[in-house]
Amino acid sequence: MVGSGRIGLAMARILHGLGCEVLGYDPAPAAAFEAYGESVPLAALLARSDIVSLHCPLNEATHHLIDAAALDGMKPGAMLVNTSRGALIDTPAVIAALKSRQLGALAIDVYEQESELFFHDHSAEIIEDDVFARLASFPNVLITGHQGFFTAEALDEIAQVTCANLVAYDRDLACPNRL
Repeated sequence: MVGSGRIGLAMARILHGLGCEVLGYDPAPAAAFEAYGESVPLAALLARSDIVSLHCPLNEATHHLIDAAALDGMKPGAMLVNTSRGALIDTPAVIAALKSRQLGALAIDVYEQESELFFHDHSAEIIEDDVFARLASFPNVLITGHQGFFTAEALDEIAQVTCANLVAYDRDLACPNRL
């Protein structure tokens, strides 16, 4: 798994609890991760993992983190899961890796160009985004359309963090979630 922040750490706990060997990469790893898995360089994680799950923010260093070179370095037939930010993956490179069968499967809850696609009913329309349409044509691709956060727990957490941010701002306190 890439990223050991709050969501990555929760995922590591779950996977560890299921008996999985958990490998993690994070340029600033959470100390708590070591209780659940082994921190390794990104190249080692990609080469050794059956499933690579992304749990990191989008910034200059992570934009297209999973590109053609990263996909070539992945264990053949591995699965890629992205529930973080669409632009973490280079979608045309992912399509090429799916076509060559280097990438065995893909599960995404996010897509780089999702603003025009997700949260709208397009059932009676032709999808104009050829990259997305090609991606959706694979039988080994699951797209959930940015629905991963629609759980009672996630929405409660979002509300709590948002309220804490507002209180911190109102009282001129340090905000731990400020970017």
